[in-house]
Amino acid sequence: MKRIATLPPALVLDPLVQSWLLEDIGRGDRTTQGLLQQQDIPVAKADWVAKAAGTIAGLPVAARVFNLLSEDVSFVPIVEEGQNCELGQVIARLHGPIDALLMGERVALNLTMRMSGIATLTSEYVEKIADLPTKLVDTRKTTPGLRILEKYATQLGGALNHRLGLDDAVMIKDNHIQAAGGIKEAIAKIRASIPYPLSIEVETTTLAEVEEALKQDADIIMLDNMSCELMYRAVELIRDANLQVKIEASGNITLENLREVAQTGVDYISTSAPITRSSWLDLSMKFNSGDDRA
Repeated sequence: MKRIATLPPALVLDPLVQSWLLEDIGRGDRTTQGLLQQQDIPVAKADWVAKAAGTIAGLPVAARVFNLLSEDVSFVPIVEEGQNCELGQVIARLHGPIDALLMGERVALNLTMRMSGIATLTSEYVEKIADLPTKLVDTRKTTPGLRILEKYATQLGGALNHRLGLDDAVMIKDNHIQAAGGIKEAIAKIRASIPYPLSIEVETTTLAEVEEALKQDADIIMLDNMSCELMYRAVELIRDANLQVKIEASGNITLENLREVAQTGVDYISTSAPITRSSWLDLSMKFNSGDDRA
């Protein structure tokens, strides 16, 4: 099944890409500019090659990196975004001014390797529970400045996005509950001030807290760091009380216990693991001398 994820528009993405290019290029690419100096800039062809098998994510971002350096760069994906690649496979072909290819190489590869690593591990998690109705969801444990791209990568791996930021939804966690004096007080205060469409999610760790969240008409109840035995009981309690309430499990989710948690009957499992525990998918750029391959 084709996995679909949406990148932000250029108005949002381009300033981020420009800042990453500025960080790398600084006052100028001493090597490339010193090599080429004032001569006419030659055109080159290059392949992006996978040095490991995995799920590819980030090719449209990579293309934007090169196009901000030169509109004359052609970046042609060979592997479709969100699809798997094999070791040694060519995943993209480039053609354009050699200075743009050299200056954009590291930023473009770094972003794609990071995003592809996330998509690869996310896909492993998703496949573990693919035959069950429970959906995998990401979290806000992301790299500052990269959240939009890292959450895009989890989507390509088959997960759903949880809230992107604090303004997306209400999530009442343990510290909020303590600050308010209880779940009832926290929900009442927040509900009185938030816009109508926002949902309210409450983090719970005991059956008593689950019951209180139900009494206060929470839209989503998170079962945080509960044992599977306790989760079974909590799910039964919630389903008996209100079939409209969504149930999310979270806390110490691993590939080893993911399926057992899903079998408790929760609607969603949220975990930071695909982002925080993923390794980069190794890719490289190799110039070639083919006649018309790029």
